[in-house]
Amino acid sequence: MIETIYIEENVQQHPRVKDILARFPTARNIICERYSEVFNPKAQNFRLQKQKPALILAEKYKNFALETPKGYGMGAERNYYFSHILNCLYDCRYCFLQGMYQSANYVLFVNYEDFQDEIRHICNDHPTEDIHFFSGYDCDSLALEPVTGFADQFLPFFASLPNASLELRTKSTQIRSLTNREPLPRCVVAFSLSPSEIATKVEDKAPTLERRLDAIKKLQQHGWLIGLRFDPLIYQTGYQQQYQQLFEQVFAMIDLKQLHSVSLGVFRLPESFYKKIHRLYPDEKLFASPLEHQNGMVSYRTELEQEMIQTCTEFVLNYIPINKFFPCAT
Repeated sequence: MIETIYIEENVQQHPRVKDILARFPTARNIICERYSEVFNPKAQNFRLQKQKPALILAEKYKNFALETPKGYGMGAERNYYFSHILNCLYDCRYCFLQGMYQSANYVLFVNYEDFQDEIRHICNDHPTEDIHFFSGYDCDSLALEPVTGFADQFLPFFASLPNASLELRTKSTQIRSLTNREPLPRCVVAFSLSPSEIATKVEDKAPTLERRLDAIKKLQQHGWLIGLRFDPLIYQTGYQQQYQQLFEQVFAMIDLKQLHSVSLGVFRLPESFYKKIHRLYPDEKLFASPLEHQNGMVSYRTELEQEMIQTCTEFVLNYIPINKFFPCAT
């Protein structure tokens, strides 16, 4: 899967680096001074790199946990996100990462303990408050789990924090690290879901809807809390029927006792990201949708956006109580 691995000089002897290198004995190893030498140069072809991304093993020095954008959360007053990886295994055409980064290579920050120290510090500073931490903002939380061992390292850590909740945002079926342990009552495994007719067009390399639903079923059976993320909503002719069928299919197998939350939001991108992605994929039908530019963002026309939110909200609230519903701010 990974043919080339870049390694920062200062992490060559890190135990986590040695473990990863041992898993890829035939990979070409290249030493670099800093990951930004490989990841940040502008003269890179994201689309070409996406065919065979390299893995970059690096150390992060600051900003281990950041406050989420306004409106991003599931009910807590304090919300933070953290990213042990930059970039994603999958190739979803709507993904903002294509517009954010110059490179399609994966950056794995191996100094997990520094992330944990900052998260613990935040929790200790606010001992009487519930604090939500989101993993999967700049990556998929579980897609590279066999390589990273992220869940194996962070789930026991979060279990030790009485006022911290963790969301693992994913499309992945790599759930063995979860089903092999007792569920954490303050951990939510949140799956991004789209109708099959849409997913097959714009979610390249991601598991099918059916495989994701099978993973959800297994996690429920093991007692894990599930989040459902219908985000982004994608417009195409007949979207109403497609999403109605999706919700029927999903909620037919969801145990409401194991359901933590449901969110939905329409397709939107910062304008600068949109322009970059559109240059990468000028023939992509997604970008031929009825889009408009407003306040530095690109999304559907206001009336269509409102229609999609209202329609899908009505569908969803046929299945769940309002206190589990968190529409995304746009």
